[in-house]
Amino acid sequence: MKTPSLLRACALAAALCAAGGAAQAADFPDRPLRLLVGYAPGGPVDTTARVFAKYLGDKLGQPVVVENRAGASGMIASDATAKAAPDGYLLGFAASPSLTISPLVQNSKLFDPRKDFTPIGMVVDYTNVLLIGPQIPAKSVSELIAYAKKNPDAVTFGSAGVGASNHLSAELLKQQADAPMLHVPYRGNSPAMMDVVSGKITFMFDITSTAIPFVKSGKARALAVTSRTRNPELPDVPTMIEAGLKDYEVVGWYALMAPPKLPDAVRTRLAQALSEVSKDPAFRKAMVEGGYTVDDGDGKAVQARIEREYAMWADVIKSANIQTN
Repeated sequence: MKTPSLLRACALAAALCAAGGAAQAADFPDRPLRLLVGYAPGGPVDTTARVFAKYLGDKLGQPVVVENRAGASGMIASDATAKAAPDGYLLGFAASPSLTISPLVQNSKLFDPRKDFTPIGMVVDYTNVLLIGPQIPAKSVSELIAYAKKNPDAVTFGSAGVGASNHLSAELLKQQADAPMLHVPYRGNSPAMMDVVSGKITFMFDITSTAIPFVKSGKARALAVTSRTRNPELPDVPTMIEAGLKDYEVVGWYALMAPPKLPDAVRTRLAQALSEVSKDPAFRKAMVEGGYTVDDGDGKAVQARIEREYAMWADVIKSANIQTN
C-alpha cells in the first residue's frame, strides 16, 4: 500500500509531466517540420506538396521540409506517418488513393486509414475528366455507353495501372452503366493518354490539370467531369451526373495527416495554420492555376471522406475482382 507521501510524490510527478507536455505543445513548433510525400519528386502530388509546405511553414513560423518516400502507391509514406511520434513534427501530405484505394487493392495490413491517423484537414480537391480520342464517334457519355452495349468488344479504357484511381473510376462507370468495357493497364498516365489520342484505346480518366491541354488543343475530347458540379476550367463539359449517371461522383483530394494520439493543442495549432493557408489569396491562386480547388474541410471532414470512399471503393474492387497480389 502506498504511503501518503508516496502518493503525493506520484501526483506531483504526474502534474509536472502534464505541465511539461502542455508547455511543449504551447511552444509548438520550435523547430522545422517534415512533410512526407508518398510519390516521387516532380509528380503532381510532390509539386503541390512543395507549394503547400512553403505556405504552411510561413504560417507556423518554421520551415516545413518535404521528404519523398515513394512506394506501394503512396502507402510507405502513410505508414511512416501513422507510426511516427505524435508530436506534430512529422506530418503526411496524403493523396486520397493512398488511403482509400491502395490499402484495399493491395490487401495491405500496414495501417487502417479509418483509425490510424489524426486528420488535420483538407488541402485541395481535384476532378477527373473522361477523355476520348477525336476519332471516336461518341459525342456524349450516353452515346459511349450505347456504343459499348452495341459493340461489346469494341470499347477499351486505359489507366496508370491495375488498381490506379483512374482504373477504378472507369470500373465504376462500367458497373453503373452495365456496359462491357475492357481495361488496358499502362505504366503511368502519359502512355495511356498517347494511345487515347492515337485511337488505340477508346477512353481514359485523367485529372483536370493534365487533361485540359489535350482538350484545348483538340487532341482529345472531354465527355464529362467526375465532380458534382462543373469545373470552371471546362464550363461546357457536363458532370457525369448531368450525363445520366445519377450516383457517379469521384473527387480526389490531398489532406494534411498526423499520427494518432496527437495532443489537442498541437492539432489545434496545425489546423489553425492550415486554415490560414487555405484562405491565403496567393495560395488559392496557385492551386487554381494547377487545376485544383482549395478545400477548407476540417479533420472531421477528412475522416468522413476516408470512411465513405473506403467503403465505396471496397464495393467496386470486390465487384471487379481487382487485386495486385
